[in-house]
Amino acid sequence: MKLFIDVRPLRASPEFRRLWIGGTASVLGGQLTVVAVLTQVWQLTQSTVAVGAIGIANAVPMVVFGLIGGTLADTVDRRRLVLFTTIGQIVTAGLLATQALLGFQSLAVVLGLVCLQGTFSGLGAPARRTFAARLLPEHLVRAGIALIHISFQASMLVGPALAGLITAQWGVATCYVIDAVTFTIGLYGVVRLPSMLPSRPEGSSRPGPRAIGEGMRFLAGQPVVRGALLTDVIATVLAMPIALFPAIAAERFGRPEALGLFMSAIAVGGIAASALSGVVTRAARPGAVMLAAAGVWGVGLAGFGLAQPLWLGIACLVIAGAADTISVISRGAIVQIATPDAFRGRVGAVEHIIGVSGPDVGNFRGGLVAGVSSPAFALVSGGALCVVGVAHLAGRNKALRRFSTATVPAPQ
Repeated sequence: MKLFIDVRPLRASPEFRRLWIGGTASVLGGQLTVVAVLTQVWQLTQSTVAVGAIGIANAVPMVVFGLIGGTLADTVDRRRLVLFTTIGQIVTAGLLATQALLGFQSLAVVLGLVCLQGTFSGLGAPARRTFAARLLPEHLVRAGIALIHISFQASMLVGPALAGLITAQWGVATCYVIDAVTFTIGLYGVVRLPSMLPSRPEGSSRPGPRAIGEGMRFLAGQPVVRGALLTDVIATVLAMPIALFPAIAAERFGRPEALGLFMSAIAVGGIAASALSGVVTRAARPGAVMLAAAGVWGVGLAGFGLAQPLWLGIACLVIAGAADTISVISRGAIVQIATPDAFRGRVGAVEHIIGVSGPDVGNFRGGLVAGVSSPAFALVSGGALCVVGVAHLAGRNKALRRFSTATVPAPQ
């Protein structure tokens, strides 16, 4: 049935199938490590500041080396680059396991290894984003991205709970060991890929500031790709709700335990949308679908800010989570299809950086607004601003609004 997620990419490309299986395993293992690091740092320090430093230790190298990885992905064999960074992640997971087993009790060591893990992840992420468009025919790229996204959502839902059980029973070192094993499964999926040399036009720059500048100029001249990335900025920076969940759970509903329900509701909505994404991935105009979904994300969060019964608030978050997933799938396909292969690494780096930093900036914005008003006002105003921002973008960017696979520019 066309309603359900399109699994044709798994049948059409054995390479994509192996990559998807390995990527699913790696993301699940990565979730185990996220929880294990949080647990270990808290046990070492009993400090929320130290726990917060984990985010900085991971995000900074992800952003810095993401830009470098983008230029490398448009210059070298992308398969070799991802092989190198995956091996680096395996070694780092092994070092995390070693320090935990030896009982180093050093915050600096843990944060240093988190930073190293973020470095390898940032270097490899832009190249990884190009694989679906290279391995799949154009009409299956959106379906392939939907499959990648549903495995990510499922790992986000299952991974933390599984990590909690493992750390309680066998300790954080076991999570790190499992992470190393799952990265090894991911490595197998990459090893079996064909060579992934990028297309390099005559006179293109070597990796460095000039190559980054070329990528920025390409984005400036491409309203479809630029608009797709700007939609993500609007949705995350203006309407990210996570930082407001604890206050809403405690102050409005008087149930701090509702925090977990809020987080799960978004994930459940995302998984449901991915499972029923067949219509979305076959839609003729992914640009219009993405814009509409980003608007619904804002409406859902504004509704959550106004909701009084707990069940209604959760329902709004499920709707928001589903809309977010539809927007992410459509945006990823637009970026990969509308970007010539010669620029996919650098554009993927920008998309990666927005994905890493946008939610953090949005949560910070929400916290500031709530601090001078209220959590409910921060949610409602953020959702409303998101809707207005997306509507304004849709009105001004006709190319994005009307984008379809039939209007894809010829490869350069």
